[in-house]
Amino acid sequence: MQLALEEARASAAAGEVPIGALLVHEGKIIARSGNRTIRDNDPTAHAEIVVIREAARILGNYRLAGTALCVTLEPCSMCAGAMIQARIAKLIYAADDPRGGGVQSCFEILSHPRLNHRVEVVSGVLAAESSELLQSFFAARR
Repeated sequence: MQLALEEARASAAAGEVPIGALLVHEGKIIARSGNRTIRDNDPTAHAEIVVIREAARILGNYRLAGTALCVTLEPCSMCAGAMIQARIAKLIYAADDPRGGGVQSCFEILSHPRLNHRVEVVSGVLAAESSELLQSFFAARR
């Protein structure tokens, strides 16, 4: 999670919302990024989507079975849906997102009983540090 927080800090320095993510396959980080929505002029360029796309390219497969996604904020519904489509095995995230979380705060996409894929979820890892980074970023913008 510390490496994901580094990506989040780099995003903040670039004027992006400070969220960072990395994707692990067979014990190795194969992709890492922060949010790039402003830089890329792409509303889908959330950190999670960026690393999912990069990992799929590296592995040569749109299915990312056996991988783990580590992210500093609870994924939104778009990112949670992408995780299902990619068949990511495990999600580890820091802070809950009470305004838009797609895992447990607002929606429960990853655990919906009608889906054909389940994602193991671990939450709260370095949550205070991630929350502080986000709060500081938005306080400076106001």
